[in-house]
Amino acid sequence: MRIVVFGANGPTGRLLTEQALAAGYDVVAVTRRPAEFPITHERLDVVGADVHDAQAVDRAVEGADVVLSTLGVPFTREPINIYSDGIRNITAAMFRHGVKRVVVVSSSATEPHHHADGGFLLNRVLQPLITATIGKTTYRDMRRMEELLRDSNLDWTIMRPSGLFDAPAVTSYELHEDQAPGIFTSRADLAASLLEQAIEVRFVHKAVAVTTREGAPTLFQMLRREAFKRD
Repeated sequence: MRIVVFGANGPTGRLLTEQALAAGYDVVAVTRRPAEFPITHERLDVVGADVHDAQAVDRAVEGADVVLSTLGVPFTREPINIYSDGIRNITAAMFRHGVKRVVVVSSSATEPHHHADGGFLLNRVLQPLITATIGKTTYRDMRRMEELLRDSNLDWTIMRPSGLFDAPAVTSYELHEDQAPGIFTSRADLAASLLEQAIEVRFVHKAVAVTTREGAPTLFQMLRREAFKRD
């Protein structure tokens, strides 16, 4: 099976590429800066393409069996369109080349809800604050991406992780349709869930929450880590 990964040079995209190669798949890693891509393999093609460039996206999708998108950008108050423009060009290319299966990364924050594990701080303070301020343009464009997929005739699945953190290995992550109680998702588990859904049909035309229990930080640990993080 030939898997095309958009956003392959991001933290989740690199993990997904490594996991797909380890599972024996042929992988096309799509990134704006192919010379900086750190992974090499005999079954890996690294393709330079900007998802805003419809022709470049079309060339990348040609020959694919499955398309996986880990596209992402940092929070900003500026307008964002990478998710909606990207999926618009990706789905158009898929139609042209007869590719049906697509799995994308969105966020649990596209539909803010009460998290059973979140407590007062997350549910009543942090989630409303982030979705209304620094995350507003990101989540707005993610929702546009989701709507474009729902309006398509493709076999799509939307993965909605919660707060992302790094972990050394894949765990027994949880998948729930629409919403889940957990508040964290490891990038390794997110990558593994994308790869799982590449061949699964249980969640076709569904939005799926993916959460990590094993090794997940507490909310206070995550806040402290973000507060003292250095570039």
